[in-house]
Amino acid sequence: MPDDKPSDLESRVKAKAAELGFAACGIARADAAPLAGERLHQWLAEGRHGDMIWMEERRDQRASPAGLWPAVRSVIALGMSYAPKDDPLRLAEQGEVGRISVYAQGADYHDVIKRQLKALGRWLASDAVGVEYLFDLKVFVDTAPVMEKPLAEAAGLGWQGKHTNLVSRTEGSWLFLGAIYTTLELKGDTAGRDLCGSCDACQRACPTDAFPAPYRLDARRCISYLTIEHAGVIPEEFRAGIGNRIYGCDDCLAVCPWNKFAAAANANLAFAPRAELVAPEIADLIALDDAGFRQVFAGSPIKRIGRDKMVRNALIAAGNSGDPALSEGVAALLGDPAPVVRGTAVWALSRLDAARFAAEKAQRRGSENDDGVRVEWDRANLS
Repeated sequence: MPDDKPSDLESRVKAKAAELGFAACGIARADAAPLAGERLHQWLAEGRHGDMIWMEERRDQRASPAGLWPAVRSVIALGMSYAPKDDPLRLAEQGEVGRISVYAQGADYHDVIKRQLKALGRWLASDAVGVEYLFDLKVFVDTAPVMEKPLAEAAGLGWQGKHTNLVSRTEGSWLFLGAIYTTLELKGDTAGRDLCGSCDACQRACPTDAFPAPYRLDARRCISYLTIEHAGVIPEEFRAGIGNRIYGCDDCLAVCPWNKFAAAANANLAFAPRAELVAPEIADLIALDDAGFRQVFAGSPIKRIGRDKMVRNALIAAGNSGDPALSEGVAALLGDPAPVVRGTAVWALSRLDAARFAAEKAQRRGSENDDGVRVEWDRANLS
């Protein structure tokens, strides 16, 4: 087997990546982000990952590419644009509808990106290098223990901004990331340079103060974590800040000044928003049963949170809406089989209709068998 590789392979990889719909492609050596593992261990030690136990269980594999696959020599980092056409913050004052994070309004990005990563990998193995060059590769989106953002920075795609997400000079904060690990020795690109400067727009935009300091995120306070990853009742201190966000939060991304260079026309068409997910009615969401949930969110990344979490999130939005017309649908959930739904319905009703709440409490509180739901009945704020 020859010791070298085709001399123009790196440029050909980038050209093929662009052909497959990737807006950004760069290369890093497997050991190009040495501090990422140290920062990960510190973050986990501080408990800022909340309920995301899998991050702790596979921390050593996540800490570096070699920790996951010792044979890896190079990382091809890739980014696919999902820049929105409309302002993600435009629905902030429309309490009757729910706000879904831009990335989740279209097709499931895991499926789209993995399909194109595999296509790039097949091309690399069959056409780009040649059968006389023996090498291996693996493709990853974000379901594997891979530090995509530090690796993308090391590969020159951009830099990790103060909101901890990747920022690109050409795509702003709107990049889905993927990676190909390979045993090929590829020439690395120049790492990205932090261009946030003195800007703190993303820090000021966070409704729940999830950033204890620039470049540091406490997931336990993040609306994306709370509405997607957190399994139980959402802590009361965060409910008002969630507003009408029912899945994720775009605020820290949407205010990034670098977004002015991102063009929605360059976004992958697979991520075009589905009409029913752009501004779903809260009244419709709180009425969902399991079958209805699966039907509405088929093919969407939202499907993974399940009906109970979605209805919980929609109930918080209902409670924040100030719309008494929603109280009837909220009250109907006081007997829901899921304690997380019942408990959140108690809180929402207390904010929408004090008289109805008092009547329902008198009827239901004594027979409630879940400690958490009883706590909600007893502490509900009637003001």
